[in-house]
Amino acid sequence: MDEATSDAGIFLNMTYHALGRMGVDRGVIFASVNLPDEAPDPEVRRDNSTQARFWRAAEEVTGDVDIGLRVGGHLEEFRGGLLEYLMLSSKTFGEGLRAALHYGTLYTNAMDLQLRVDGKVAVLSGLVHPVRHYLESFVCPILSCLKRVTDGDFRPLVITFEHGEGASPNLYEQVYGAPVQLNAAEGAIHFDAKLLERPSLSADAQLFAVIEAHAAQRLADLGRASIINIIEHELAGMVEAGDVSLTNMAARLQRNPRTLRADLAAQGTNFNRVVASYRERLARRLLSRTSHSIDQIVYLTGFSEPSAFARAFKRWTGETPTDYRTRKQANRSG
Repeated sequence: MDEATSDAGIFLNMTYHALGRMGVDRGVIFASVNLPDEAPDPEVRRDNSTQARFWRAAEEVTGDVDIGLRVGGHLEEFRGGLLEYLMLSSKTFGEGLRAALHYGTLYTNAMDLQLRVDGKVAVLSGLVHPVRHYLESFVCPILSCLKRVTDGDFRPLVITFEHGEGASPNLYEQVYGAPVQLNAAEGAIHFDAKLLERPSLSADAQLFAVIEAHAAQRLADLGRASIINIIEHELAGMVEAGDVSLTNMAARLQRNPRTLRADLAAQGTNFNRVVASYRERLARRLLSRTSHSIDQIVYLTGFSEPSAFARAFKRWTGETPTDYRTRKQANRSG
């Protein structure tokens, strides 16, 4: 898949707490993906490509070849937030489910869940992922959410997976409340199609429209909403004051500095690089689009003296600040 895959942070947060309830040493597992042994921020989206390392470490630490399924069975009841409200306010369960699937990327883009009806059976397909433990764990919050929005009426007939090796039939039945078929043509949850026509007890057309509009906006903003964006927003008020440090940033964001460092590492960067990139872009913009003096720009970009600014700018662009401004402003006037 060309697009980077990621999950809403709530899932890793739920997994952390589930491992704790199971009495598992979480330190080594979370260290495998460069995270500290503390509850991850549920608001920070996580790179899905780390799932293989994470679950490999979980299996090694526990010695449990079915660790993903067992963790799924220990997950707290999943509250689907925006998408759950979308389903609850819809006219029918089917309408709500289709709407929720349309905005499913808000929770993960690592799987593309689709709904179809084959005769009397509805099929929620797309349960495909290269990491078995992640996939089998992820099914549990899906089931718990669908059961809750139907007041317990949702009952899977069978769950199918493409992978050929898995847990015992009894363990699957215990965790999912349904039989599992392995080595199937597709990964899917099969259930009675009549349930799609079930009226929603909280149906409200106006509320549904408001929630759907909000979901659409969230989906549009998703690509821009990242920890780096959040940091750069805060930098706008910190650079001039000269109080730029990882510790100060963590305090402003009400995060642990180690967690913030780990979140940035998961994005393939670090705090110093984020600050340098922000300063460079700010300096380029001020030099090319304003008449501020060099001394003013030195202050606005948070440098202690003009010589330090000049050295940094030459390193970034290969030009002095004056030469850069002259060239850019000549291009603009030409």
